[in-house]
Amino acid sequence: MKKILLFILAVIVLIFAYSEYKDYQRFHPDNANIKIAKGFDVNYHDQETVFNYYNAVEAANNYMQMQWSVNEIDVRSPENDDEETKLAVAEYGKKVAKVNYYKAILQQSEELKSQGLTNEDIKNFETKDLSVTDYNKAKRALKEKQMLLKMMPVKAMLAGEKSAFVYELQKLLVKKGFAIPVDGVFESITSDAIKSFEKQNNLFPDGKIDVITLEALMD
Repeated sequence: MKKILLFILAVIVLIFAYSEYKDYQRFHPDNANIKIAKGFDVNYHDQETVFNYYNAVEAANNYMQMQWSVNEIDVRSPENDDEETKLAVAEYGKKVAKVNYYKAILQQSEELKSQGLTNEDIKNFETKDLSVTDYNKAKRALKEKQMLLKMMPVKAMLAGEKSAFVYELQKLLVKKGFAIPVDGVFESITSDAIKSFEKQNNLFPDGKIDVITLEALMD
């Protein structure tokens, strides 16, 4: 009889110990805590966002561990549906949402940098709320605009003058609806198209290309 009682006691102890071990493993930081994500931009242009991400992860983990150790509430997989548990679970959900918010920003930045964008590009990209495709298109257009402005001759172009600048100028005029040849030669037909464009846009209609006319053509 004594042996049976000892055996039962041993089983009870083992069951209790196993239960405690399971809870320990279940809520051990290595198993329960939200892990810092891989593949996010630690050099993000706004370093406060990086700090906020780390802080949000820490806050969510501390809250989860505290609720379990102090109130015995498992906010990840609640076993009860009383009001206290519901409030704790809702609060934990908010903290996890904040973690995911900052993580998404930093992971997007890392992805954009892998496509060649810089911190300044990403800052502009986020401010203008464009798609990556539209942002890259706008960036290329700005680069082309800057290059064309640099190519613009200092002196007025003469009839018959041929250059890459004239070729690009004619392409811009065609985009604006003028039916002219795109051959890189500055003839009267190109000058007349410039004059017509200037009239349409309330610019001085002299048929000569200047910075103001060129920028209007590129808009």
